[in-house]
Amino acid sequence: MQGPSDLGRFRSHVRWPGRLAETLHDRAKLIEAGQPGRTTLRDDPVEGAHKNGLAVLPALLESHRPLDVVIVMLGTNDLKARFAMTPWDIARGVERLVLTIYASNAGRDGRAPGAFLVSPVPILETGWLGEQFEGGAAKSRRLAPLIAEVAARHGCGFLDAGRHVAVDPGDGVHLSAEAHGALAAAMAEALLPLFG
Repeated sequence: MQGPSDLGRFRSHVRWPGRLAETLHDRAKLIEAGQPGRTTLRDDPVEGAHKNGLAVLPALLESHRPLDVVIVMLGTNDLKARFAMTPWDIARGVERLVLTIYASNAGRDGRAPGAFLVSPVPILETGWLGEQFEGGAAKSRRLAPLIAEVAARHGCGFLDAGRHVAVDPGDGVHLSAEAHGALAAAMAEALLPLFG
């Protein structure tokens, strides 16, 4: 995204879920349910209540069941200054999502699906999004270990996306096409063992 008037996204075959789907095509079907601006569990007073991940998750689980595993990569938008969330708060938001997944019957035979957590890539406070994310860069660097703790506590898979890619320095938040490819490769390596 180049600025506030550019609300476009990469095409699905460029984004990491689309690339991951290509890699897993003979072993698993990947359903992408990403949404720009989604938070873990906060209604967005600027962009709308529909950005609340916890609120939409039950409908997504019900719509797409049966699911083997749900990949959760949220937390970046919770870093926006208007939410004033600490890294601990954001990790607890991710944990609420895990508990919702585990309380569902969206897996096979009415059981709960598994969960795989991906910690967000650390952000930069730069470009046209810098002011929205003021104070978020330092917080973002503290998310991976906290989300890893959530994953360990609940038996989830885990990937620290920041160990594999960096944000595009142009806006400090989003990934370049190349970074999407690298993240897809890292995700495939982590997920392939789950599908034999």
